[in-house]
Amino acid sequence: MAELPSKVHLTSHPKCLRIRGPSVYEYENYRTWLHLVMDTGVLHVHLRQEDIPSGHISLTTSPLTSITMPWMWMLHSGRQYVDPMGQFWHIVHHVKENGVQEMILELMDDS
Repeated sequence: MAELPSKVHLTSHPKCLRIRGPSVYEYENYRTWLHLVMDTGVLHVHLRQEDIPSGHISLTTSPLTSITMPWMWMLHSGRQYVDPMGQFWHIVHHVKENGVQEMILELMDDS
């Protein structure tokens, strides 16, 4: 019997991601996402869904996170997010592999 693929490309994205603590975002279903910033000339954010008990998340943001990352992203037109500064972030990749969701956002040049 053939095994089902463990990596699935997703087209349904969180409607809103809000900062919950240093390097931690939470979306409308109260699931948490960790982020990693990658700056290779174009700013990318790699988000990985991780369940973190609420007692383990500091309610304050670190100064570095506050300066470099938006405190919220709202889904806009299906394939991009907009942050509170009006910058648009393209969803480059959103997959679920072995039960874990990963998403890469790219800051769009014209925002």
